[in-house]
Amino acid sequence: MVVGLKMVDSIVVKVGSKIFSSVSNLLKHAAKSKNLRHATQIHSQIVTSNEASLGNINSLLWVYAKCGSIDSTLLLFATTPLASSNVVSWTTLISQLSHSDNPSRALTCFNRMRRTAAVCPNHFTFSAVLPACAHPPLLSHAQQIHALLLKHGFHSDTFIATTLVDTYANCASMALAQNVFDQMPHRNLVSWNSLIVGFLKNKLYFRAIGVLRALLQKTELFPDQVTFSSVLSACAGMVELGFGKQLHGSVVKRALVGFVYVKNSLVDMYCKCGVFQDAAKLFCDGGDRDVVTWNVIIMGCVHGLNFEQACNFFMDMIREGVEPDETSYSSLLQVSASLAVLAQGTLIHGRVLKTGRLENPCVLSSLVTMYGKCGSLSDAYRVFGEAKDRNVVCWTAMIAVFHQHGCGNEAIELFEEMLREGVVPEYITFVSVLSACSHTGKVDDGFRYFNSMANVHCIEPGLEHYSCMVDLLGRVGRLEEAWRFIESMPVKPDSSVWGALLGACGKHGNVEMGEEVAERLFKLEPDNPGNYVLLSNIYTRHGMLEEADEVRRLMGINGVRKEIGCSWIDVKNMTFVFNADDRSHSRTQEIHEMLQKLKELIKTRGYVSEIQFATNSVEGSEEQSLWCHSEKLALAFGLLVLPPGSPVRIKKNLRTCGDCHTVMKFASEIFQREIIVRDINRFHRFTNGSCSCRDYW
Repeated sequence: MVVGLKMVDSIVVKVGSKIFSSVSNLLKHAAKSKNLRHATQIHSQIVTSNEASLGNINSLLWVYAKCGSIDSTLLLFATTPLASSNVVSWTTLISQLSHSDNPSRALTCFNRMRRTAAVCPNHFTFSAVLPACAHPPLLSHAQQIHALLLKHGFHSDTFIATTLVDTYANCASMALAQNVFDQMPHRNLVSWNSLIVGFLKNKLYFRAIGVLRALLQKTELFPDQVTFSSVLSACAGMVELGFGKQLHGSVVKRALVGFVYVKNSLVDMYCKCGVFQDAAKLFCDGGDRDVVTWNVIIMGCVHGLNFEQACNFFMDMIREGVEPDETSYSSLLQVSASLAVLAQGTLIHGRVLKTGRLENPCVLSSLVTMYGKCGSLSDAYRVFGEAKDRNVVCWTAMIAVFHQHGCGNEAIELFEEMLREGVVPEYITFVSVLSACSHTGKVDDGFRYFNSMANVHCIEPGLEHYSCMVDLLGRVGRLEEAWRFIESMPVKPDSSVWGALLGACGKHGNVEMGEEVAERLFKLEPDNPGNYVLLSNIYTRHGMLEEADEVRRLMGINGVRKEIGCSWIDVKNMTFVFNADDRSHSRTQEIHEMLQKLKELIKTRGYVSEIQFATNSVEGSEEQSLWCHSEKLALAFGLLVLPPGSPVRIKKNLRTCGDCHTVMKFASEIFQREIIVRDINRFHRFTNGSCSCRDYW
């Protein structure tokens, strides 16, 4: 139904004095359809017909609020004297402002109502203004509103008290929320659900489950779909499969499994508890499935590293006519990033552009990460640079990409730019920044940023940050200082902290400290072969061959095996895999001929093999074993089959060795190619005989 001015005019003329009821019906229709054009047409008719009664004005304010037009609401309110003295008008305005992008304006409006207009708020007004305080920085405002509630005697109202519980929960103050809940004279199911959801939002999962138990034991209320959905999410958060299964039984018994968001929570719970088969069975059992259901099962595949199945579910979702949302695209971009499949990532980027979801910060940061992990630094920065709305997640993603690509200085510069923009860094932001300082040798900057975490940004440093600081000191050779730093830590150091120090011992040849650190690591993670290999390499480089053999013997006794080196290279939408000393490829002979050619070329330029990286090889054949490393085989294949001048992109499951790193530098200069190697830690971009890491990795 299209309502124009002519229709309104005909109603006015025909009905005469009954215009109020007709306009009221038209306003209801405009609110239902959320059609701003119709609302303004009706507004014009009200003005021209001189029917601007308080009832019509309040209805019109409500319609503008439904249409989401704050400017129209404010203009109408400001130009209508009757509205400034009416509590309903003020409440309508406050309610709309509370749910706007700038809710603090609702608090300003509430104060103007009380002080300037001298209008006394009612319980609807309080329920309208409380959501404006539902943010951690506005906790003090929420407490002031709470005090006014007590003053006006509305604190015992069940609806108001429930809203206050929700407000305190959103302010991350569950102690205050619990206190309000405990003092409520009457509680309905919504009140209980608000407390459960509050504990869930604040990751107090055990408390959320405890509230459900209290609800069942102390009341005669029956939990509904909101209750079960929330507590199932709590079970997922704390990986509590046993209680989750009990809830599943209760859901089936109460015939609530048909509610799509209960089903979503069940699928999510089984996925996060590692029981993917049960999650998939529940997903495939039929019933309604919305986009959230599909997102949950796709994310379950991603968490279980079942990336191919995640892609299959995504395609099934599209075939069933379900439109992917921001979460869907972010999940698929995460798959592309994990597999480093650039072609798939660019296809998803194209779909994102067509659907107009590029401005979503979640999708934006996922795109930046995807391009970064697929080795395309320029594309990652282009996406970041073209973004209009960048939140801290987007900034952090780009800083991490710079760091992973060996551009530590650029990462630090971007972090400083982020601070100038007024964006507040998060916990994970500092991990990338401190690591960038470590890989650029900026000790003073590293300590300045580390100290600013607690002193400026109120972020308690975690083990990841302490590990970065140990690595920072260790890389520049300040091993004793790094050891003292570990001893001064307020938390117990884990394997990442000691591992950083062991790596530094290997780099700077401190055998004595390396032995002591390795012993600690053998106790913390006895099944990690990397620690044994590091200690063995330290011994080998100092000519302590018997000690190195003893470490390898210890690995055999403990049943620890070094992971076999494996590298991938993509050619024409096909992935070719090479293991160390691999001779299974159909072009093996050509590959080894290319390697021999490369060896001869680089030896004329001064290459000397670094046989200390040749582990587990027969004496006298160390150099030959180096030329059987998987990344060298992948490089030779890439040089054979990729068009001249095109980049060679290689992925490796282990840290690339120093000899391969040297060979890649020579090859990039000889063949005039960009060679990009993504190892388990970072990217190495080789161009014109140099690496982006500046040989500091």
